[in-house]
Amino acid sequence: MAPPSCPMHSRNRNYKAEFASCRLEAVPLEFGDYHPLKPITVTESKTKKVNRKGSTSSTSSSSSSSMVDPLSSVLDGTDPLSMFAATADPVALAAATDSSRRKRDRDDNSVVGSDFEPWANKRGEILARYTTTEKLSINLFMGSEKGKAGTATLAMSEKVRTRLEELDDFEEGSQKELLNLTQQDYVNRIEELNQSLKDAWASDQKVKALKIVIQCSKLLSDTSVIQFYPSKFVLITDILDTFGKLVYERIFSMCVDNRSVLPDHFSPENANDTAKETCLNWFFKIASIRELIPRFYVEASILKCNKFLSKTGISECLPRLTCMIRGIGDPLVSVYARAYLCRVGMEVAPHLKETLNKNFFDFLLTFKQIHGDTVQNQLVVQGVELPSYLPLYPPAMDWIFQCISYHAPEVTASVLTWGSVSCSALLLNSVMSAFRAEFIATRSMDFIGMIKECDESGFPKVASPFRSLGLNLALADPPESDRLQILNEAWKVITKLKNSQDYINCAEVWVEYTCKHFTKREVNTVLADVIKHMTPDRAFEDSYPQLQLIIKKVIAYFHDFSVLFSVEKFLPFLDMFQKESVRVEVCKCIMDAFIKHQQEPTKDPVILNALLHVCKTMHDSVNALTLEDEKRMLSYLINGFIKMVSFGRDFEQQLSFYVESRSMFCNLEPVLVQLIHSVNRLAMETRKLMKGNHSRKTAAFVRACVAYCFITIPSLAGIFTRLNLYLHSGQVALANQCLSQADAFFKAAISLIPEVPKMINIDGKMRPSESFLLEFLCNFFSTLLIVPDHPEHGVLFLVRELLNVIQDYTWEDNSDEKIRIYTCVLHLLSAMSQETYLYHIDKVDSNDSLYGGDSKFLAENNKLCETVMAQILEHLKALAKDEALKRQSSLGLSFFNSILAHGDLRNNKLNQLSVNLWHLAQRHGCADTRTMVKTLEYIKKQSKQPDMTHLTELALRLPLQTRT
Repeated sequence: MAPPSCPMHSRNRNYKAEFASCRLEAVPLEFGDYHPLKPITVTESKTKKVNRKGSTSSTSSSSSSSMVDPLSSVLDGTDPLSMFAATADPVALAAATDSSRRKRDRDDNSVVGSDFEPWANKRGEILARYTTTEKLSINLFMGSEKGKAGTATLAMSEKVRTRLEELDDFEEGSQKELLNLTQQDYVNRIEELNQSLKDAWASDQKVKALKIVIQCSKLLSDTSVIQFYPSKFVLITDILDTFGKLVYERIFSMCVDNRSVLPDHFSPENANDTAKETCLNWFFKIASIRELIPRFYVEASILKCNKFLSKTGISECLPRLTCMIRGIGDPLVSVYARAYLCRVGMEVAPHLKETLNKNFFDFLLTFKQIHGDTVQNQLVVQGVELPSYLPLYPPAMDWIFQCISYHAPEVTASVLTWGSVSCSALLLNSVMSAFRAEFIATRSMDFIGMIKECDESGFPKVASPFRSLGLNLALADPPESDRLQILNEAWKVITKLKNSQDYINCAEVWVEYTCKHFTKREVNTVLADVIKHMTPDRAFEDSYPQLQLIIKKVIAYFHDFSVLFSVEKFLPFLDMFQKESVRVEVCKCIMDAFIKHQQEPTKDPVILNALLHVCKTMHDSVNALTLEDEKRMLSYLINGFIKMVSFGRDFEQQLSFYVESRSMFCNLEPVLVQLIHSVNRLAMETRKLMKGNHSRKTAAFVRACVAYCFITIPSLAGIFTRLNLYLHSGQVALANQCLSQADAFFKAAISLIPEVPKMINIDGKMRPSESFLLEFLCNFFSTLLIVPDHPEHGVLFLVRELLNVIQDYTWEDNSDEKIRIYTCVLHLLSAMSQETYLYHIDKVDSNDSLYGGDSKFLAENNKLCETVMAQILEHLKALAKDEALKRQSSLGLSFFNSILAHGDLRNNKLNQLSVNLWHLAQRHGCADTRTMVKTLEYIKKQSKQPDMTHLTELALRLPLQTRT
């Protein structure tokens, strides 16, 4: 290998010619030639093995010019699913088909559309709303255990008699009462009973399963803890639903044998005698239940099973069950019984509206019982006031009204609605909750009149009905001529509400109606009224969710933020959010809406002052415990605001805004980074707009921008963030002819390199930093090519300082990044030795212009090349160890390619060095043969160029070693 003093001797480059040689060659495409969208013709080769006497095998091939579709094979029956089906067990396939058919039968019979809200959607809300802290109890009628041994050997008639005796024994058996249960204990016990029901059914203990269902149904007659009754109803009816499903599927399975399968929509004629007899047996057993409530609920749970007996069975049972409910004296128990009957009725026969309507009118007749002595005495015993009792009804009432209003004709709906007018605000509220929003909206004035006429002690006659009316008006528009009158009439009543929670529950809904149909004047009036009601006694502290909804609704309709912030009471409304976490969430909603809807940059002082206040609120919430994700989100929102602020050509005002923002948002590093980029962009815009008119004022402004960045960058924590910003800001300063400032940025970057740690945090994980440092330095070298030398410093003073830092930096023991950096330095020095550089900056004289190819400059350049090459060669020698030979080969070939690209190989020493490096790369068999071959081919191709003929001799001296 050549001695370390071997100079680089860079070759002269003709960049224009090189660019021209790298361009793609244009090839004319004649009609009918290859086109990328033309179908591809594939030649398919088929090989057959032919066994012949005296030979092992022979092959014959045939070709086809037809296009082969790789997906077409699935059509010949050989796809994986077809193969699986062909080998599957026929019995298992039949069972699977039967199961899917039963599922489809159940699905097809659900004739209620998707526009009908299912009971499952209401279940969770009821359980969450109706809770209690009182102790609960469960009465368990366990029955005796006699007669259970030897039942497997009994005759059929004896088995039936034994089961009936067990059922009677259950009625007369022992009683066990679980007392002092908490609400959670009660729920757990009910869930255990549900599981016991499934276990009993699975073990073929059908009578035990029926006992469990009867036992649970009896609990629905207990109103001892009346506040919990709606949740109890939900839990018990879950068990009833499970029982009804098990019975139906059991009978359905009896109708299916190996010879026939029930059609999708079967009739009683399709059911066999065994299924019908079993179905009748279930109804007879249930009919023998003595108590009304369990008999009603259990029969209602298997109502669907009437399909196996008669086409008119369901239509006959529904009126009878409706009449049974009349025997229930407690109005609360009866209304939930009607709700359950309406639920199962909608599942099996939603078209039978007469039964649903009958339940509705029966309920209206019995509703007056709540004022009777029986109910009033019960409430006194439990210490429950009427305002706490009446809200127990809406879940059942809402469901009943939803069922009767579903696809009901307008005439029927009107009759049902007016039938409840004289009853109570409670009923009216349920009506407005259940009927279609369009039906309510077109009759808004009528409903307002009904609400005013309602006189119901104990129920918030105004708050809930007006809230329900407002919810309907948010979904459907009333007649345009009535809109203002509706708002005036409604708000006249709402504003008089004394209870702050009743008031805010109504106001929150009606704010949307106001924003939707009126201007900022009406919205301002509504917000002022909310502030007036919620400020005394700090009532807003208990209503943050509703107040947040008001803000969201306002900004959802006011996308013009100049209009929004001109609403006088909007910012005072924000002041009610005293809790920091809530206030920050509200500010985030506002900023998110601004980023989403603000189309054009703004300089409106109203918007700027308001959003600066909002962003400051978000920024000031950051502390040492704030999560990184939260900081990232806040930074994104604040940066979105900063990007949308523009003062046009008033650059000084724009810079003043950035200065103010820096002082306000100093704790969020991504915001500071954005500000630095914005200021750099501002400096470049100034240069572009003032091109040819560089006055002192313009120069001073640009220097102010540069100073802003130079002062701000050191406050950042991320070291690579600082390095890259120093480089970028130096490039901007250079582009604006601020040469001394550019030197300051580059010197700051060089002095920061020794502080780069060995490991850095990337997305929460510690990673080596050397690859990031290499990337930065490569970008830095590209910039240094055009940086002119300072007249008071030596030649290439920035390059020398950078090399000193790289030399002193502590690199990893097994790292080659230092040598890769030195190789990049050689590329830089080679480019600097050219008569004309590859690129320039307008109005900045680079070293090619300053030195003009001066021999002293080139000599200094060559000295640096010798020093760098010496470092590279020394490192290559140090890699002559078994464990490092592969690295030595890779680096040697890389260095060879650098010399080939940038060196003048007519120099004998450099030529010999390249040959030595070629042999070094192959010495221990570690080189990639394919890469070596391609490299040699490239050299031979280049040797055919007029000024590269000397490479012909070099190619002859570069043998390719073969591996043996």
